[in-house]
Amino acid sequence: MTEKVFQASQPIYNVIREENVMVTARDGVKIAVDVYRPDAEGKFPGLLAMSAYGKISQVFPETPPMPFGKSIFEASCESGDPYYFARRGYVMVIADHRGSGDSEGEMIGLMAPQEGEDGHDVVEWMAEQPWCTGKVGLIGICYFSNTQMQIAVTQPPHLTCIAPWEIYGDDLYNHAMYDGGVLSLFWYGLYTGTYPARCGLAIKNIKSWMIENTPPEELKKLVDKACADPRLRQYPYLYHLLKYPEKNPILFDMMLNPNDGPFYRSRSFSDKLDRINVPTYVGGPCFSFFGLPQINVWNSLKVPKKLRLYKDMGTRPWKDDHDELLRWYDYWLKGMETGIMDEPDVRFLTSGVETWHTAREFPCETTQYTEYYFNALGQLSRQPELHNNYPDSFMQAPLTVTEDRNMVVYLSAPLPEDTMVVGAPQVKFYAAVDHPNTTWRVELREDGSSMMAPLAGGWLNAAHRKIDESRCTPWEVVHDHTVDVPVVPGEINEYVVQLRPCAHVFKKGTRLRLEISNIEVPVDPATYDIMWHMCECETITHHIYRDEEHQSCIRLPVVP
Repeated sequence: MTEKVFQASQPIYNVIREENVMVTARDGVKIAVDVYRPDAEGKFPGLLAMSAYGKISQVFPETPPMPFGKSIFEASCESGDPYYFARRGYVMVIADHRGSGDSEGEMIGLMAPQEGEDGHDVVEWMAEQPWCTGKVGLIGICYFSNTQMQIAVTQPPHLTCIAPWEIYGDDLYNHAMYDGGVLSLFWYGLYTGTYPARCGLAIKNIKSWMIENTPPEELKKLVDKACADPRLRQYPYLYHLLKYPEKNPILFDMMLNPNDGPFYRSRSFSDKLDRINVPTYVGGPCFSFFGLPQINVWNSLKVPKKLRLYKDMGTRPWKDDHDELLRWYDYWLKGMETGIMDEPDVRFLTSGVETWHTAREFPCETTQYTEYYFNALGQLSRQPELHNNYPDSFMQAPLTVTEDRNMVVYLSAPLPEDTMVVGAPQVKFYAAVDHPNTTWRVELREDGSSMMAPLAGGWLNAAHRKIDESRCTPWEVVHDHTVDVPVVPGEINEYVVQLRPCAHVFKKGTRLRLEISNIEVPVDPATYDIMWHMCECETITHHIYRDEEHQSCIRLPVVP
């Protein structure tokens, strides 16, 4: 048997850059693109990167890749390095969404279906150019990755493969805009370019979908209702935005749609993944808001696929893992034998020991779901509490009074051996509050290590506690966010909080630490999640029950 010889494209070409080439979309609007192509005769496969971040800001040869939290970090530099790929025999095109950058037209709300249709048209334009072989792939992370998905579900005939890394919006309501039904304030920074995102849209002609599509009388009622919400009123910049929506039409639309429904469904692709018919390489951090979308997309695809999960949000400008993706594009766009399809389908990096692992599935086929129960004296135990019906309690004043965060903490005994947790934990607990609603924030940490950041976290609007059984998967509990279910003060309710995934080895002798609170306080983004969420505006007392009738616990995906 002849041993395979693996190949990879070499950087042999000089690069020609063509700026502001205008591509006509199906409705006549012109989409602006920059073209980076080899300075040579012949045809080459194409790579398209497309977003509303601005194509002109994607190439910074003077700026080395910087990690999140550094002063030079700019989160909107996500297309990838066009010179890297053009020198290796690809034509890379970076495009501006309509209404942004140098493109014509109007951008009506974030992630509208129009973005996918425009991308479809750019793919087909590329395939027709004299420099293209007729094969086109998609590239870029985060926003660019979401655009990849939007384009792929439209099935452009010449689209050959995609590599969406850092997917965040498969379920735009629950995984991006309202985590667990709780408004994410990340979107304020996204539009304005301010902390914590430190990125911003290339704003040119972006309008509110709600203003453009809602009768004035109905719109006024929705705005008045939002303005009367005391939770929004405690944030002056949010109240100001309700009065002056042109400051951030994206967040304005979100605040007028506090429940899931058609507005978000039309912008999500979780129910359209069966339309993707090209090989797909899914990747990104296991933790943060990318985790569950990546797992959902991976498990829904019925095409040749790969999954790669790493530890942290990548550097910007994004130049990470280009060698790995080159192997992917070389195989599918050039027909080169790179070995990538001979390797395990799933690779993930565990924090704690910084070790790469492989698997056939994700969650891993060897996963053992393991419960740790809430016990008296703040203990986490493999055995449920049966006799103590006195609840654990904490009272939290709003951020207008204090930024001191109160909580209930549960600790396991020192772990007898290294314990690898890979996947999305779930926390089920029983609680009563003295208020018609509250927000639950749950965090899993490693006690006894130097790690400052939570390993997994989740949110739940108490009024959104109803579970949508039809949408649940073995790795995710999905709630019904279409309607509010009133919370009766003093009544004990069951709450299931879905935490974001993690891949971490808890070292022998450390402890599992579970924290339950109801507010978030912005802290150093280098050690924390990149988003925070709207908090309650009243002082609320929380009681958490753990007895024979109320067996509160955390369910961990443990991999032996």
